[in-house]
Amino acid sequence: MRTVKKRAIVIVLDGCGAGEAPDASQFGDLDHPATIRHVWDFAKGLNAPHLAQLGFFAACGIKPNSDVSPTGRYGRLREVSQGKDSVTGHWELMGIVTPVAFPTYPDGFPSELVHRFEEAIGIGIIGNCASSGTEILKALGPEHIRTGKPILYTSADSVFQIACHESIVPIERLYEICRIAREVCVAPNNVQRVIARPFEGDAETGYRRTERRKDFPLEAPPNLVDQIGEVYGIGVVPELFNGRGFRKVVRTQSNSEHAKALWGALESDARFIFANFEDFDMLYGHRNDPAGFARAIEAFDETLGELLSKLNDGDLLLLTADHGNDPTSASTDHSREFVPVVVAGPGIFPSALGDVEGMAAVGATLAHWLGIDWRVGTSLVP
Repeated sequence: MRTVKKRAIVIVLDGCGAGEAPDASQFGDLDHPATIRHVWDFAKGLNAPHLAQLGFFAACGIKPNSDVSPTGRYGRLREVSQGKDSVTGHWELMGIVTPVAFPTYPDGFPSELVHRFEEAIGIGIIGNCASSGTEILKALGPEHIRTGKPILYTSADSVFQIACHESIVPIERLYEICRIAREVCVAPNNVQRVIARPFEGDAETGYRRTERRKDFPLEAPPNLVDQIGEVYGIGVVPELFNGRGFRKVVRTQSNSEHAKALWGALESDARFIFANFEDFDMLYGHRNDPAGFARAIEAFDETLGELLSKLNDGDLLLLTADHGNDPTSASTDHSREFVPVVVAGPGIFPSALGDVEGMAAVGATLAHWLGIDWRVGTSLVP
């Protein structure tokens, strides 16, 4: 009798929230965010038959114009951690609950912290304010190029972002500056993530962020990735866990690159493939571009169709998200929402799961599938 080798694939559709969470108002989301439903309504429907077939839209409260019943197990997960960002979301998927929110800095970072950082890197900074990445480059790009001083800014998340022009500050020097920042941004200023934001261009033609961003989060607590080990991470995922438990692979920076990496991962011997597709959030949610968001969903659906054709008998596929980012709202920040979840693969029986408490259900499901003793969360497959 042939033994079927089991494998789990988790794909996080970054920012693809499934509707307002009960505690959304506590996170400043007062305009009833519902990312996927609002994108669907804006576009007057989406041409994404594979997502529809699996139940992804049904999980988001949408009834596609079709009588086809979903073939996946689908529902929504309610985040229990105190946050609405990628680190907190991905950590909870792997069994880490964050009970206290990481600090944010809407008025900029404390002067003592900035002074320590400047002393450590040997140069002053400019900025130190909350801003969108595109706007701060317009405002401070010329001064940065003239002085060589890094641009420091933050957002609604707990992030210490450092932007430098690649022709002024070489990329490895920017990464070094960020590693120094990571050492400085500890308790009591326990900033969750330091992010390198390299850019290019000029004031006349416009500044553009390059695809060499790099994240430096706080050390992740013990989690399911540690238990599995040799995880094949795609996109930002390994960085969110400081690389611990992941194979060394080439960092990809866009949905099209992630798709190519996914095909390579499927050819590997990895038992667990953990991918983040971030274009929805990074390119469209943060820029209030529902039309672009809709196009990205439809493009991902083509990737999904190809993935489904490549699944083997022992494969389990989970589609989910890490938070919301409603591009139809006035805010350009993340939104506190339920996240959709779809479980599919050969031999998976369809079911409407309803609302499930805790995103750790994703980790519990893949641990159950892979036969790993893991007691955080509830499996979504029997």
